[in-house]
Amino acid sequence: MSDLICSSADKPLENFLKECGEETSHHRMITQQNKCGYGLGGVCCRLCANGPCRLSPSKPKGVCGADADTIACRNFLRQVAAGSGCYTHVAENTAKRLRELGEECKRENRKVKNKESLSRLASVLGIACKGECASCTSCCADSAIQIADAVLEDLRKPYEEKMELLKKLALPKRLEVWEKLNILPGGAKDEIFNAVVKTSTNLNSDPADMLLQCLRLGISTGNYGLILTNLMNDIIMSTPQITMDPVGLRVIDPNYVNIMITGHQQSMFADLQGKLETEIIQKSAELVGAKGIRLVGCTCVGQDYQARSASYKNVFCGHAGNNYTSEAVLMTGCIDLVVSEFNCTIPGIEPICEKLGIPMLCLDDVAKKANAKLMPYSAEQKEEITGHIISEALCGFKNRKKELTGSCPGKGEKRTNPMCDHGYEKSITGLSELSLLNALGGSLQPLIDAIASGKIKGIAAVVGCSNLRAKGHDVFTVELAKELVKKDILVLSAGCTCGGLENCGLMTMEAIELCGDGLKEVCCALGVPPVLNFGPCLAIGRVEMVACELAKALDVDLPQLPVVVSAPQWLEEQALADGAYALALGLPLHLALAPFVTGSKVAVSVLTEGMKKLTGGQLIIEGEVEAAADTFEEIILEKRKGLGL
Repeated sequence: MSDLICSSADKPLENFLKECGEETSHHRMITQQNKCGYGLGGVCCRLCANGPCRLSPSKPKGVCGADADTIACRNFLRQVAAGSGCYTHVAENTAKRLRELGEECKRENRKVKNKESLSRLASVLGIACKGECASCTSCCADSAIQIADAVLEDLRKPYEEKMELLKKLALPKRLEVWEKLNILPGGAKDEIFNAVVKTSTNLNSDPADMLLQCLRLGISTGNYGLILTNLMNDIIMSTPQITMDPVGLRVIDPNYVNIMITGHQQSMFADLQGKLETEIIQKSAELVGAKGIRLVGCTCVGQDYQARSASYKNVFCGHAGNNYTSEAVLMTGCIDLVVSEFNCTIPGIEPICEKLGIPMLCLDDVAKKANAKLMPYSAEQKEEITGHIISEALCGFKNRKKELTGSCPGKGEKRTNPMCDHGYEKSITGLSELSLLNALGGSLQPLIDAIASGKIKGIAAVVGCSNLRAKGHDVFTVELAKELVKKDILVLSAGCTCGGLENCGLMTMEAIELCGDGLKEVCCALGVPPVLNFGPCLAIGRVEMVACELAKALDVDLPQLPVVVSAPQWLEEQALADGAYALALGLPLHLALAPFVTGSKVAVSVLTEGMKKLTGGQLIIEGEVEAAADTFEEIILEKRKGLGL
């Protein structure tokens, strides 16, 4: 095997992967670095048996007559629909978990644990119970059920019926824009279905119509797949709280039974987390020679647990890393079971698990791995599933291979983690629209004052995925954040970007030294780093909620704010659905790698220029870090000028 791997912003991780002796995604990036030009431009069509048709200036149309605009926009809409489908799946399952919680509480005549979160969402959606009654048992349970039913009903409406909850969630000034453009979505699931039909052979050939449906999908994705999923998870799990926690592979203590969790559907782990907190389960771990049993965070589900770590410190050891760190997590030799339930669970972990004898279990068939046991989550079987997970993890601990642990797994014998110094001991976690507000004393005014004074020029949301193509693993993300804080631009992050930024030290107090004088003063006064961790990619919705609250406080629409969005290392179709939401919100959106539409002049023109007249947003493609940071600063300064700052 070649020792050539792609560059990483995380040099200790890069060195570990070079020396590991296993092929990983970082190695395969080198062998896959030559990309198909037709694919990059989005002008390859394989929808019918006359294809694949590949368009070029000398071959401007496919056999059926479809041109580059039709083919590229059709491919793009299919990608956005798939991404929206992923988020809608998570939102639907979360609503089901919330309903189950309500039914369980009602049946057992007990309170919903996170009553404040329940009251908050009930109030937003106009559900009758506000949690103000004396006992707050059955009525709170009813409220949880009503919220879940309202979400499920909206998601499942037909295409021609507008979703009702959207009107209660959206910024009023934005809602007006969407109504004028006639892009308010119908039922989220039917929007996806319609997009799939629309993009089939010899159907829609109007690129403008397809791009408008991308905006509709973006709106349903953002408000339901992002915002509502977060708010429902707050009821089921707990609310994020700001803490300073360890991050990186150092969080993995080899003397514990370690369950690596990966995916996006946090609520599926609620029963497991509850059982792990019991004394009897921890004692069971001690009986096999471990100090206890814990969850190891990886990908977005780990980011979400990290955001709520104040509630789960006894059973959650911390967040190890993002999607392209997961192979290294396994190669520490300290993982006893992998439990997955959604994407960012890369297929590359399968051969590593096979070789190291690490069992895999999947809770949702949409994320079934080839060598994983499938136990689909259900309320009726959750105790059986939880019991199986714990049993498998205990057996995995006993069976760790001697050559990977440095010792036999007997009681009292020392184990080692080859990456015990990786990451940082104190990194900020737990930002949300509420915890930020609380940290500022209950009002956004201190942030507004800092922006008005110029100490903070503006805000950049650096969010989304990690990929290996934009200069390497997390390279563009980390270098961009450094350039922005140097320019006194506050950075908010959510998604796999957080995994890279925290493991490279950008979310520690030491990172204040990278700031310009104005941002440095603000960070020192507030006692926070210049890059704030909002958690998983779902929490992109939380960042957008902060932007909406700023707009309300200033009585302006979102495009007027000195705010920019960057998904510098976007990876998956979900990221494109997120991007469609950002454009629908009217925000400038930067990508370091162009989406696969550059073969269409119409798509490029609409997304980069025409969108300004439609929603106020614009797509910016810039593959160089400093140039991107300069562009952000220019946009922010122009927005400040428009606000009279």
